[in-house]
Amino acid sequence: MRWPEWWVWELAFIPHVEHRMEERAFTELELRHMLDTAVSLRPSRALGRFVVTTRRRGQSWCVVLEPDFDERLLYVVTAYPVENRS
Repeated sequence: MRWPEWWVWELAFIPHVEHRMEERAFTELELRHMLDTAVSLRPSRALGRFVVTTRRRGQSWCVVLEPDFDERLLYVVTAYPVENRS
């Protein structure tokens, strides 16, 4: 996959994702690994945001990102496991 230019920008974490990291028991290091091993990227329903599909401990996860073009920062909005619906 060809990643957008903002993919390599410095990450910034909003308070919401910091709360989710604690609630869902994952660390910043794990989150960075999830982004390093991402498999796809698509626009989110929310304008200006993107959803990354990745894996963590054998399970599919989504990470929501919002690039800030003025500051050249990539904000991590949230991350959540994808439930299997089989």
